[in-house]
Amino acid sequence: MRDKIKMVSTGLTKAGKKTGIFRTTTKNKRLSTEKRKQKHFDRLAFNTETGKTGMHVLFEEGKI
Repeated sequence: MRDKIKMVSTGLTKAGKKTGIFRTTTKNKRLSTEKRKQKHFDRLAFNTETGKTGMHVLFEEGKI
């Protein structure tokens, strides 16, 4: 019994707004009841250390 979920990026743009990037995946809701968190690459997230866009950020489970 796998349900589709949406993974939403926590990355921010240079202006400080959310990037809006998301990914879809599936999860077994019976075996994993907690919200899922995973690191993925977000091409719009601004890296303050290098001054460039694109970095690995945390993606959290959101509503689809």
